[in-house]
Amino acid sequence: MLLHFGSSLSSLKLHLYPHPYLIPMAAKTITDFFNPNPAPAKRRKLSTSSDHQPFSSLTADQKSRIELNKCLAISKRNLKLCSQNVEGSGYVKLEELLVEDTWLQVLPGEFQKPYALNLCKFVEAELSSGAVPIFPPQHLIFNALNSTPFHRVKVVIIGQDPYHGPGQAMGLSFSVPEGVKIPSSLANIFKELKQDLGCSIPSHGNLHKWAVQGVLLLNTVLTVRKQQANSHAKKGWEQFTDAVIKTISQKKEGVVFLLWGNSAQEKSKS
Repeated sequence: MLLHFGSSLSSLKLHLYPHPYLIPMAAKTITDFFNPNPAPAKRRKLSTSSDHQPFSSLTADQKSRIELNKCLAISKRNLKLCSQNVEGSGYVKLEELLVEDTWLQVLPGEFQKPYALNLCKFVEAELSSGAVPIFPPQHLIFNALNSTPFHRVKVVIIGQDPYHGPGQAMGLSFSVPEGVKIPSSLANIFKELKQDLGCSIPSHGNLHKWAVQGVLLLNTVLTVRKQQANSHAKKGWEQFTDAVIKTISQKKEGVVFLLWGNSAQEKSKS
C-alpha cells in the first residue's frame, strides 16, 4: 500500500498484522502503533510458577513486549558492532557497516554489483579525505536497516537524504536525537498523525522506538556532506535503496509505504 503525504493514515488500520512473523499488539490500532510514548505495562508480581510460564500461555501484550525487548537488544547489539568496526580507524568499508543478518540474507551480493562498488569507493573517499564532515556518523549510516530487521518491517517511511546540520542525522529518516530541535519535516509528520489519528505530539524527535517496532525509516540517499543538501545524490544510493524497497515489495505482503518529499515520491515510479 502506497501513501503520499496528505493521504489518510487511518487506512493503515487494515495493515497492522500483515505477516505471520509480526507480533500482535493486543488489538491495538495504528494510533497506538505510532504513539512514541506508550503507557508502561503494569509489573507482574514475581512468583515461582510465573518464572516458568510457557510462552503460549502469555497474553498477546506480554508476548509483544518480549519480542520488543528482543528487538531492542538486537538493535543495541548491531549498533555496538558498527561502533567497534569504526573505532580506532579513520574509516571502514561501507559494506562492513550493514551488520543485520536478515538484510544480508535478502540482499545477497548487492555490494558486489558495479554500481555498489562505485558507491563504496565514493563514500569511502569522502570519509577518508576529512575535508568536509559526512553525516550521519559512519556507524549510523545503515542504522535504519540495522534497527529494523527485514522480517519485522510493517511500515516504510521514505525520506530524501539525511539532515545536513551538525548533530541531527542519526541514520533514521526524519529522526533526530533527543535534545535536538524537531525539524519542520518531522513536525509536519507529527501534525499529520495528530490531525488524522489523534496521536499526541511528543517532546522530542527520536524515532528509534518506531524503528524497533517495525517502521523502516529509510532515506533515499544515506549520506550527505555537512550543510550541502543532496551532495551525495546520484552516486548510487538511489539504486541501493531501490533494491531494498523492491525486496520488501517482492518478499513481503501488506507493508505500507509512506512517501514524504519529492525525492521519496520518485521511488513510486521506480
